Amino acid sequence: MLDSSPRIDPTARIADGAVLGANVEIGPFCTVGPDVVLGDDVKLISHVAVTGHTTIGAGTVVHAFAVLGSPPQSVHYKGEPSRLLIGRNCTIREHVTMNVGTAGGHMETVVGDNGFFMVGCHVAHDCVVGARAVFANNATLAGHVTVGENVFIGGLAAVHQFTRIGEGAMIGGMCGVHFDIIPFGLMMEGHPGLRSLNYTGLKRRGLSLEQRRQLQGAYRELFYGAGTLAQRTDRVAERFGDEANVMKIVDFVRSAGKRRLTVPADADEHGTEQQVA
Repeated sequence: MLDSSPRIDPTARIADGAVLGANVEIGPFCTVGPDVVLGDDVKLISHVAVTGHTTIGAGTVVHAFAVLGSPPQSVHYKGEPSRLLIGRNCTIREHVTMNVGTAGGHMETVVGDNGFFMVGCHVAHDCVVGARAVFANNATLAGHVTVGENVFIGGLAAVHQFTRIGEGAMIGGMCGVHFDIIPFGLMMEGHPGLRSLNYTGLKRRGLSLEQRRQLQGAYRELFYGAGTLAQRTDRVAERFGDEANVMKIVDFVRSAGKRRLTVPADADEHGTEQQVA
C-alpha cells in the first residue's frame, strides 16, 4: 500500500490546526498557517506562504514566493475572519498574491478550477474569478472584480475595482480596464474602447460559423443600432433569443453593475454609453 502521508521539507513550518490532504508536498521554507486547508495532491514548491482562512483545491501547484490568503490591501479591513478559496488543478506561479475578502464585500475571495496565474499576478479582496482563467505576468485585479470563465488577461493589464469581465473575454497586455467587458469581448492596448468580439477564442471553444455570425450580428445591433442601449438589448434578445451565447451577453448587459459598459470607440455617437434603463 502506497504511503499518502504529506511530504514536508524539514525547513517548512506548518502551524497546528492546518489540514493537509493526501499526497500533499510542501517544499523548502514554506509556511502554512493554522486556518489553512490544502486538498489532496497540492504542491507548494518552495518559499510559499499560505496564511489566513485559505483553502486550496486538490491538485493545485504553487510556485516560489507566492503569498496566498494575506490580509486585504484595504484601509477598511479590521481583521475579520474572511476567506480565500482556490479551486482544483490551478497553476500559481512565482510571486503571485491573492488576498482574503472583507466585510465590505462578501467575506471571501474565490478563484475557480483550472486557473493559470503567471508570475506576479494579483487577485485582490472579494474578487470572484471563474474557471479556466489565464492571467499573464503581472495582471492585476483590484477589489470586488468579477471575472467569468475562460477569460484571458494579458501581461501588465490592470482591472479597476467593481468591474465585471464577462465569460470568454480577452484583455490584451497593458490594458487598463475601467468599465465592464461583455462576454466574448476583446480589448486591446492601443485601441480605445472595445476592439471587437474575441473571435479567436470563439473558434478555440468550438463555436460553429453560424454561432459566430449570430454573435457578430448581436454585437453590431447592440453597439451600432438605433435607440437607447435598453432598446437595442431588447431587440437583440428578440432576434437572437434562441442562441445561448448571445443571451449571455444580453443577461450581462441587463444585470448592470457599478461600472458602465466598455463600448467600441466609434459607437459613442450612438449613445452606447448609456446604462440600461
